[in-house]
Amino acid sequence: MKAVAVFPGSREVKVIQQEDPRISQPDQVMLQVLDIGICGTDREICTFEYGTPPPGEDHLVIGHESLAEVVAAGSAVERFRAGDLVVPSVRRPCVHPGCLACRAGHQDYCYTGDFTERGIKEAHGYMAEYAVDQERHLNLVPPDLREIAVLAEPLTIAEKALGQITWMMQQRPPWLDPQTPGEERGRGLSALVLGIGPVGLLGAMMLASAGFTTYVYSRELPPSPRIDLVAAIGATYVSSQAATFTELAEKIGNIDLVYEAVGHSHFALEALQVLGTNGIFVLTGVPGMQAFIEADPARLMRDMVLKNQVLLGTVNAGADAFASALRNLDAFRLRWPAVVAALIAGRYPPEQAPDLILGRPTGIKTVIAFDAP
Repeated sequence: MKAVAVFPGSREVKVIQQEDPRISQPDQVMLQVLDIGICGTDREICTFEYGTPPPGEDHLVIGHESLAEVVAAGSAVERFRAGDLVVPSVRRPCVHPGCLACRAGHQDYCYTGDFTERGIKEAHGYMAEYAVDQERHLNLVPPDLREIAVLAEPLTIAEKALGQITWMMQQRPPWLDPQTPGEERGRGLSALVLGIGPVGLLGAMMLASAGFTTYVYSRELPPSPRIDLVAAIGATYVSSQAATFTELAEKIGNIDLVYEAVGHSHFALEALQVLGTNGIFVLTGVPGMQAFIEADPARLMRDMVLKNQVLLGTVNAGADAFASALRNLDAFRLRWPAVVAALIAGRYPPEQAPDLILGRPTGIKTVIAFDAP
């Protein structure tokens, strides 16, 4: 079968041929991969910033944003049958008995760091014609989401964050009633999204659907298709080339939530300085090596203490976030069909994957499809 792999030793990214995987355990499922999204993580792996092959192998099959169809199931599999659509999770638990998070099925909170991640760390990914996975790591996809379910994994980043934010909103005054409908959780509150890429746009859609008055802040200037999408979901776009963070804060008022989706430390620190009273700041980006920047930690600490602020880092996602992402994708599809359709820039064959990954991104979400012409 065809697969797209990175070879850290020789610093190559190429399409390879390898044997089809086989079911070897009763709880495993054979998958035919349909769609694989390309993201910034794939680009960083393919420029050799990180990415670790499985032990004893010289290459890593990449790809973690995937949609697949079940073609066969082991004898102990109960939830899936041939023809079902599934989205796999990414992280696999560590083996340490004392890791309470992994033993409880919350490997996204792994204490030891000895987890593996499909297509990223010590486990082959899904940019291949076929893959085998355990039943417990698969999430059932409704047939109506066939064309957009590849967006579920990047949406889980925002879903996990909102789940934690909602819990905090229910515990911190002014308290949020646990019975509040999902579409009203953010009513009367403002949210600022940093970044207009796929994670930022999906995060903005989720926050807008939760009732937050949503702003998106990035470098891009109009006219731009991405900016048009922000307007289409009822959010407000502001370019960093047209307004400073201070000016933006004057426009918004008290900024209750900042959702960072750019992975740029200087940008994030500037935004942290305008976070409002009782505000929550969510970091999702992982900065690479960047130039040294000056900051005033005393001011940041003072503001965080005196304004009751929260700084939250979040990575990966668990089963609850995947289930919520699929539900919200369906809601987005019905509420903003044109926006959701525009998020996928196109589907391309695997032979084009190396150039697409290493080249300048075009559109919003580029997808590799093994049945693409």
